[in-house]
Amino acid sequence: MLFSTYGTVLDVVAMKTERMRGQAHIVFKDVQASTQAMRALQGFEFFGKQMKIVYAKGTSNVIAKLRGAYNVSTVAAPAGGTSTDLQKSIFSGPPGSTTLPSRPTGETNGEATSQGVKRPREEESDEGEAPMDEESDVPMEDSSDED
Repeated sequence: MLFSTYGTVLDVVAMKTERMRGQAHIVFKDVQASTQAMRALQGFEFFGKQMKIVYAKGTSNVIAKLRGAYNVSTVAAPAGGTSTDLQKSIFSGPPGSTTLPSRPTGETNGEATSQGVKRPREEESDEGEAPMDEESDVPMEDSSDED
């Protein structure tokens, strides 16, 4: 409601990731409405902090869709250009359809594989340490610093 008073808001993108927390992208239908909102709300206190409003560096996908210049393949294309057979097999099938490699049956080169054995815990010995009694009535020894 805050931004819609200045013009038609097409899209609001607010991500909750650590780097984007506290930021939002608001897409207006025309530049005049966004300029008017930016001038009116610059420095406006919102939840105890002043808003810092700047224009976006690029155009939104919503604007490109309205103009008819939106191309799905450029947005979803991998950075490398062409996809490999592995990528096609991973992304074309339904989740859970990939097969995991089979586990060995227990014998390798004719020998049975040994299972890991846990070592027993070593007992803590109290031989080197004297017990500390906090309730003892023995006075502390006088130090020789007071000569």
